[in-house]
Amino acid sequence: MPKTPCMHIGVYTGFSLLATILALPVPDDGKNYEIGLPVIEKAGYHGTFDFVFMDADKSNCMNYHMRLIDLVKVCRLIGYDNTLWNGPVAVPTDTPMANYIRNNRDFVIELNSALAVDPMIEICMLSVGDGVTLCPHIS
Repeated sequence: MPKTPCMHIGVYTGFSLLATILALPVPDDGKNYEIGLPVIEKAGYHGTFDFVFMDADKSNCMNYHMRLIDLVKVCRLIGYDNTLWNGPVAVPTDTPMANYIRNNRDFVIELNSALAVDPMIEICMLSVGDGVTLCPHIS
């Protein structure tokens, strides 16, 4: 069974992590997932991931994106969760909503806008759940 280097950033309930694990072959006993980015870079895996799924705090999405471009091989895939944010990204700014929804909405809109013009990726936004955007790394 071929190895498929993957990374999952941010785990809330663990559902999407479980789905990823079930869909892909696991190359070892899972201990490598606990170690982190410094070891990944030191071990020479920088730029060698086939798939990264980002589901972490929305205020740092742009920081993650720039780092993920360096970690993922060209012609491989980056996935972003919550890119429709259950709908508030598509409503006018004066629409009433809770503060935490509004604050994260702005971060998600910022990420979506940046992904739309990033020449290093293509995008495919899926209206699954509260939105998943798949980004093949093209250059």
